[in-house]
Amino acid sequence: MSATVETIRQVEEATGKYKYGFVTDIEVDKAPKGLSEDTVRLISAKKNEPEWMLEWRLKAYRHWLTMEEPDWAKLNYPPIDYQDIYYYAAPKQADGPKSLDEVDPELLRTYEKLGIPLREQEMLAGVAVDAVFDSVSVATTFREKLFEAGVIFCPISEAIQDYPELVKEYIGSVVPQGDNYFAALNSAVFTDGSFVYIPKGVRCPMELSTYFRINEQNTGQFERTLIIADEES
Repeated sequence: MSATVETIRQVEEATGKYKYGFVTDIEVDKAPKGLSEDTVRLISAKKNEPEWMLEWRLKAYRHWLTMEEPDWAKLNYPPIDYQDIYYYAAPKQADGPKSLDEVDPELLRTYEKLGIPLREQEMLAGVAVDAVFDSVSVATTFREKLFEAGVIFCPISEAIQDYPELVKEYIGSVVPQGDNYFAALNSAVFTDGSFVYIPKGVRCPMELSTYFRINEQNTGQFERTLIIADEES
């Protein structure tokens, strides 16, 4: 039995006993399988990104092509076929939801089954949640309340549109896009994640959490979280 087949068997056994190993039956918009410059351009187009963000991605992708995957000490896993992965998958929807009332009820039920009732989270004080499903954020709670306190909490795909100067200044400032093999890959194909900005001297009034859920088979979820906490915040 090959290592790949054995790994698949072990995963199937594990998910069979795993109460959260269910699949949500919804229509999905997927990019063609495989990774190329066209894939990077497609992701950027799906997100309606400005030209500078596309160039940032392409620079990371071209650098990734020159790198070798690390050979980890004392860690064995089957070779990853980067051309056998979907790099973008999202629930089919004309426009992104503006509020929880516009979120597909099936997605809300999914998070309730996971123990993350988004509607209840919105009614209960204490925790704000950004819920990422495959390649997109489908709901972010308490955004308005946080904004009133001076805190920006939103999907990074929206931050690129609405707060480009902040994203330009800080994205990749801790781990540069060319720092390592996987940093370069993530920089090229990340699809969503959380963005947080807390200005100088501002205290965030509640906890912030992000929940990532992979639903589509053979899909890589490349999230990107950018947290900017200014001085004395």
